[in-house]
Amino acid sequence: MKIIPAIDIIDGKCVRLSKGDYTTKKIYNESPVNVAKEFESFGIKYLHLVDLDGAKSKHIINQKVLENIARETSLEIDFGGGLKTLKDIEIAFNSGAKQITIGSIAVQNPEFSFDLIKRYGSEKIILGADCENRKIKTSGWLEESTLDIIDFILQYQEKGIQNVICTDISKDGMLEGPSADLYKDILNQTTIQLVASGGISCIENVYEMKKIGCSGTIIGKAIYEGKISLKDLQNLF
Repeated sequence: MKIIPAIDIIDGKCVRLSKGDYTTKKIYNESPVNVAKEFESFGIKYLHLVDLDGAKSKHIINQKVLENIARETSLEIDFGGGLKTLKDIEIAFNSGAKQITIGSIAVQNPEFSFDLIKRYGSEKIILGADCENRKIKTSGWLEESTLDIIDFILQYQEKGIQNVICTDISKDGMLEGPSADLYKDILNQTTIQLVASGGISCIENVYEMKKIGCSGTIIGKAIYEGKISLKDLQNLF
């Protein structure tokens, strides 16, 4: 299972939110590059990088952070936030993203998103399935939809999507444990590779996600708050 630390960016800084609420912003480090380098020094190979400014404004903003991390580390970066146009997506790939995560655009413009899968290949495109009460939310989690999480994933599975990051917004940043039942349901009803995101609070949660069959786990606040040490994660490789 992939261990994937998260770096969320606002104003070029490494931050975390609670339940996606921008008013709960807490700055953990002024230099995302230094954070990424530290991850790499402990054997981490993957990074989930989110442009929260981009998600809110609906176009890429923090591509320089992506560029700097890609230049100064060998981490495999999946990048999301504000990717609404081919131009923004090209910027992300040209700035060093190994993969991009599409979320809002996958809800709001499915035909465009289906074309992205054909254009770049399913190995380059991750479906971001962020939900609350099993309903998809978009635009930095500021907008609700009526889409059921599993129906949404199945729609994209039919179009060739292989990799899905699912965040239960009610769990995100709360350090209360992940939505194991939700992930079990998704894994039972789909054939995708599922990365669990949101709520990871201890190393036992990581083992649980592996046991239920997740292909990866994104870990954010638990690292920044010292609930999980990078040394703990190093022992998992």
